[in-house]
Amino acid sequence: MSVDFTVAIPTYNGAARLPKVLEKLRMQSGTEQISWEVIVIDNNSTDETAKVVKEYQTHWLPLVPLKYFLEPEQGAAFARLRAVREAEGELAGFLDDDNLPAPNWIVQAFSFAKKYPKAGAFSGQIHGEFEVEPPENFERIQAFLAIRERGSTPHRFEPEKLRLPPAASLVVRKKAWSESVPPRPTLTGKLPGLMVQGDDYEPLLYMHKAGWEIWYHPDLHTYHQIPHWRLERDYLLSISRGCGLATCQLRMINAKSWQKPVIVIRTLLGNLRRVVQQFIKYRGKVKSDLIAACEFEFFLGSLMSPFYLKRKNQG
Repeated sequence: MSVDFTVAIPTYNGAARLPKVLEKLRMQSGTEQISWEVIVIDNNSTDETAKVVKEYQTHWLPLVPLKYFLEPEQGAAFARLRAVREAEGELAGFLDDDNLPAPNWIVQAFSFAKKYPKAGAFSGQIHGEFEVEPPENFERIQAFLAIRERGSTPHRFEPEKLRLPPAASLVVRKKAWSESVPPRPTLTGKLPGLMVQGDDYEPLLYMHKAGWEIWYHPDLHTYHQIPHWRLERDYLLSISRGCGLATCQLRMINAKSWQKPVIVIRTLLGNLRRVVQQFIKYRGKVKSDLIAACEFEFFLGSLMSPFYLKRKNQG
């Protein structure tokens, strides 16, 4: 029997988080006519992630396979690549282990894919559920934590402007991914001591280059669990800078050779202007205004991204 939909959960040390995601998947409604499976991709966890999955397998849904795979190469990008290889479904829906799906998440994803056959990938609304109150004006930087609320109208993203959805709740066609995305990523995802982002955008840029569309589906809802430590100053500054450092590398992915020097110049000049404007606008308030400081770090990271790319290529 063919599988329509694979739910793929990449995880690293997710033993405490996985049960909440699996319980939400156990309660999915409207899936009677959909053949689906769940796969957990363990990216070298050192906790009891494998044990948690094994325990769930003993009392899981009888008609829905729950599978476990260990991906030894560190990085979320490698976990997602492994997930697509192992997925038996025509569609693969990624869920981060701290991102809880609404009860109709699978049926909404499946129906949207049928309605928009040219959509190689699509995402929906990712709402934040916070352990503590976020800082004032947090909505200006919430995208750095994969929180996306883009209104009630379906629309196409703009990959050429790097306006793309995160992988925290992303549905892809296996055909689109398999035919477009290289077997080795250039951006691997967050690693210990390395917060450079962009790994979730990279495959989408390749799909876009191959002619697939990337869509926003407003009725596809998930809820991102944000612990208190992810709202602390050091973490927010680090993740903001990491998002910026990926800018030049992402713009290079589908660029022709003659375009690459232009991209470097535009990245440098455009972000130098933003850094100066931010400094002038807030002056001495950057240190006291956390949101302004995060924006400054993003612009600074983007300004430094051509140098980061050069150093990475030399390494």
